[in-house]
Amino acid sequence: MPFLDSNYRVIYTGLKETPMTLHPLVIQLHFARSEFMRGLTGVSEDDAQHRIQPMNSLSWIVGHLANQEHRYWVMMAQGQTLFLDLNDRVGYGKPASTPSLEEMVSTWKQVIQKADLFLECLNPEQLLTYMLWKGERRDESIGTMLMRNIYHYWYHIGESQAIRQVLGHKDLAEYVGDMTEAAYQIIQP
Repeated sequence: MPFLDSNYRVIYTGLKETPMTLHPLVIQLHFARSEFMRGLTGVSEDDAQHRIQPMNSLSWIVGHLANQEHRYWVMMAQGQTLFLDLNDRVGYGKPASTPSLEEMVSTWKQVIQKADLFLECLNPEQLLTYMLWKGERRDESIGTMLMRNIYHYWYHIGESQAIRQVLGHKDLAEYVGDMTEAAYQIIQP
């Protein structure tokens, strides 16, 4: 179903080729996601589930980032739930777990696809608004939540690379990678 702006113009049809400029923070989130996945290239299922205490496993980190996006951009923003038990399995403060990497990557992909239905329609004014969750206004604006999400990725990118080093992985990705798709830009009115 297409999303319409206040003038009833189609701004999102579900097709990537829709001519719409993404907000720079959304572009930065897309970049952080791609860098995160690039940092997991070549990780085996066994290594992804290996837990070096007190750190979490790599597979947990994938699910944990999916959980944040699921909570923010799917549950709060769109009122939908794709994965009922995701927070219990990989949420902040929950018991440590070592889920399957394949399952967590699949979950993450489904979540970000659904999240982008909301994120890719945001405009600067909407980023200054607040979502309601369980009848209460969130403390952070949508824009601040988006920045928190981006920074959360970068935190776990560093952590995941440290885990890979401890596991003995060589020739790890260098950061930050090619920023061609995430270059600085000014929002034009």
